Amino acid sequence: MDKKEKKALNREEKLHKKYMKISEAGKFKKWQNNRPFWGATLTTLAGMMILYIPLHLYAIAFIPGSLVFVGFLFGGLTLLLGVLSYIYPQFSTVIGTIVIFLSVLSIMGALGGFLIGTILGIVGGSLLIAWEKTELTLVNNPAPIEDEKAKAV
Repeated sequence: MDKKEKKALNREEKLHKKYMKISEAGKFKKWQNNRPFWGATLTTLAGMMILYIPLHLYAIAFIPGSLVFVGFLFGGLTLLLGVLSYIYPQFSTVIGTIVIFLSVLSIMGALGGFLIGTILGIVGGSLLIAWEKTELTLVNNPAPIEDEKAKAV
C-alpha cells in the first residue's frame, strides 16, 4: 500500500467513525450537525452584546445627532442574522459576510458592545463563512445520512 491508499483508508475510517457517532446521536445532535451551530450561536450572542448599550441609552436614542439609533439598527440586524443562520444554513456564507460588516460598524453606534460584541461577531461571522455541509456516506451503504424529518417528507 502506498501513501495515497493509506491516507484514503485513514480518511474512510474517520468518516465511518463520524457516521456511527452521528447515527447513534439524539435529535439535537443531528439537527446541530446540519447547521453552522457555533457560528450562529456566537453571532446571536454578539447581537445581544451590541444591543446592550443602546438599550441602556434608550432615553437619548432619538435626539437629533445621536448615533444610538444606529446601535439599535446594527445590534438588531446582527441578532436577526444569527437567528436566520439557524433557519437558513444554506445562506451561511452571505450571512457571515454581513455579520462581520455589521460587527465592525457597530463600534460607531454601540461601542461594539464594549468591543466584546464586535469580537464575537467577527468570530461568529468567520465561522459562518467557513461552514460547509458535508454528507457522510459509507462504502457499503452509499445513501447519505438524513434525519427522520427529511425521510418523512
